[in-house]
Amino acid sequence: MTVDPVPAQAPTRTRYWVLFLLCLLAMITYMDRAANGSAKKAIMADLNVSEADFFWVLIAFQLAYALFEIPSGWLGDTRGPRATLLRVVVWWSAFVALTGFVGTTYLGVYLGFGALIVIQFFFGVGEAGAFPNIAKALYNWFPAADRGFAKSVVWMSARFMGGLTPLVWVLLTDWNIDGIHKLDDKGNTTGLGWRGAMWLFAGVAGVWCIAFYLLFRNKPGEHPQVNEAERALIDAGRVETKGQVRVPWGKLVRSRNLWAVCLMYVVTNFCWYFLMYNLPGLMKKQFPEWTQDASGRILLALLAGCPLLIGMFGCLLGGILSDRYIRRTGDRKWGRRLFGMIGYGGAGCCYFAAAGVRLADPTNLFLFAFFLILMGFMNDLIMAPAWAVCQDIGRDYAATVSGAMNMFGNLVGAVSTLLITGLIMKSYGDIQGSMICFTMYGIVYFLGVGLWMLIDASKPIVSDAELQATDGSGTTGT
Repeated sequence: MTVDPVPAQAPTRTRYWVLFLLCLLAMITYMDRAANGSAKKAIMADLNVSEADFFWVLIAFQLAYALFEIPSGWLGDTRGPRATLLRVVVWWSAFVALTGFVGTTYLGVYLGFGALIVIQFFFGVGEAGAFPNIAKALYNWFPAADRGFAKSVVWMSARFMGGLTPLVWVLLTDWNIDGIHKLDDKGNTTGLGWRGAMWLFAGVAGVWCIAFYLLFRNKPGEHPQVNEAERALIDAGRVETKGQVRVPWGKLVRSRNLWAVCLMYVVTNFCWYFLMYNLPGLMKKQFPEWTQDASGRILLALLAGCPLLIGMFGCLLGGILSDRYIRRTGDRKWGRRLFGMIGYGGAGCCYFAAAGVRLADPTNLFLFAFFLILMGFMNDLIMAPAWAVCQDIGRDYAATVSGAMNMFGNLVGAVSTLLITGLIMKSYGDIQGSMICFTMYGIVYFLGVGLWMLIDASKPIVSDAELQATDGSGTTGT
């Protein structure tokens, strides 16, 4: 009598629930950040400060966001992403809530413009830990063949919420049972108001923390819902550090590959942040005829968010195409590099086209918006490949490497563009200033195409042999 073979155990799919939690976090991150751009008019009106000076608030956020990327990544690599993410989300939610008290007297202290800058700085300290630790969590939970896909879904979620936030903001702050009403000069409405919206956003992050604490573990082997088949699938071909992870700082500093990645990411931050912080206000000023009624304001808010909303498909497509190319060819270097070059080249062309439309036909809202929306899509083709490169070359140090890339991107790129863009817009006005900025951004994107040529995702900072022979720090043990 023959005995039927025992069927192989099917892998559980817990990793996709982990991905879902991380996507929610990415959405909350961008929702809280994009709220600043939507609320700036009302905040500055309550403070009796010029709206044009709001870029100093954004610089404070971006400076802190940049400076604390590497420390947050180091914490994730050495202490695990679970504890680190919980700490940073609780931290930044507290400062989002505190933002709602700006312009009032709290505990006998008036929270004015200086307090807003300080609060936004500490908000940036917290948000700095999000994406490096998301990268580390994805490295722990997904096999190498799916890293681009996992990062693309995370960035798709972030862009979706960032793009939707201007519309959500209008509905929250300018809505009551009778419909949408016109704002007064200070941005006061019969809706929830900007303060209430800030407190609501902080509360959403708090609810996420509870769910994350209950459902997430640092590694598949620590999670009770993961079976052996799923663990084997995730760990296939993986070489892990022996002992406790200790970041090899010397190797990171000497890595030309990592320096190329950092400089490449400066381009994205230098050219992209205009969409989040400046575009909503620019659309209202360039096309004032659309601000006279509720439907026009909603349309402008939706168009201002569309570069991020459509960009989410670029995030998804970039990750899928990058992974597919690598699976078919085995060439990880060009699998990451090619789509980064295409994205940067296309984004540069779109910025030039948007400047041309504004010059040739300044009343054409939809053609102007079309090129900026397409620019958002092309830029976001690079997001998944860029962050997947950090996992490819960083491995057990993926959070620190991701933090280094994001630090340079925000310190050099975002801070400089907020300062340069802010001064240009203040000196030349929104309309002429935007044309100058768009031309500048297009040139920088083409420089970024060349920087992608210097990146090789097939060369990890610490090789397999070194990992197997190390004590966890990238240094050969005794």
